[in-house]
Amino acid sequence: MLTFGRVNKYGEVALRATELLRAAAYKSAREAWQAAAREVFPAQRASQMKACPRSAFLGLCEEGLVVEVPAGRYTTGGDNKEYAIEAVQLLVRDSSLAEAGPGSLWLRVMNGRDKVANSQMEVVLALWAHGLIDGNRLPPQK
Repeated sequence: MLTFGRVNKYGEVALRATELLRAAAYKSAREAWQAAAREVFPAQRASQMKACPRSAFLGLCEEGLVVEVPAGRYTTGGDNKEYAIEAVQLLVRDSSLAEAGPGSLWLRVMNGRDKVANSQMEVVLALWAHGLIDGNRLPPQK
């Protein structure tokens, strides 16, 4: 069982979903995320359905970046997947960015674009902090 420590609720969902996948409780990253979201947010349907952190997690899984989770077709892609991958690229280049927190990492990913964060970096940082990101499997940079 993973210990969640100092991560926000969507970080907890990402860690729990990864744990469920690694234990083969679910074959699909999407199903594992949904189950974990129900556990972490038992009475908050809107929080269970929040798309941005889910898409960030599914995007990382899709690319094979989450340790012991096979790459596959889990999402329709989109911006949140790209934000998560870009965050991993930044962390691989400079792991000290993890210490600065999700807000700082988000600003680096946005690189001047004006967009509000929606827990995508919390997902990335929770997985990163628990050694569940395989930066060696990053796709080529665009």
